[in-house]
Amino acid sequence: MTWPGTGCRRGEALGLRWNGVDLDGATAVIGQQVTVVGNRIVLKELPKTKRGHVIRLDSGTVAMLRAHRKTQNEERILVGPGFVDQGLLFCRPDGSAYHPDRFSLEFKRNQGYFNRAHPAEPLPELTLHGLRHTWATLALQAGIDIKIVIERLNHSSTHITREIYTYVTPPMQSDAAERVALLFQG
Repeated sequence: MTWPGTGCRRGEALGLRWNGVDLDGATAVIGQQVTVVGNRIVLKELPKTKRGHVIRLDSGTVAMLRAHRKTQNEERILVGPGFVDQGLLFCRPDGSAYHPDRFSLEFKRNQGYFNRAHPAEPLPELTLHGLRHTWATLALQAGIDIKIVIERLNHSSTHITREIYTYVTPPMQSDAAERVALLFQG
């Protein structure tokens, strides 16, 4: 499971905790990440250059998280006293943190399962980080102000966002041509 509606990084999604999520207020605090140090899974605060921040959640993500919390609580009961309660949104059935690379492999495997079950409507080959790129590109194509995209991605300047996460697509070129032509026509 990943969180494509947020634009967050893989480690940030894996580091999300339930106590930082307000489903009624539709917000989440991205303040830590799961990473690997010396073959050990570590939860750590975001570096100063990528400070923690609050993001707003769309209604679909909120609904998905409500269902996910219910499933996670059912797993907690099944595991019993062996459940490692770290308060993580996305964790293994026993509550422990996912290894980030293992999480990516499971994401890719689930894409394959879906595509075999839905050959007429396959998902495009995409990595977890590709979801971040896609979120940024779609947001900019939808006309979302770049300052909002920068804040959502937790970048420190527009340079990174403009150089890495935005792609000029043919529809964007066509839209620009039409909009500027309308300005000339008055």
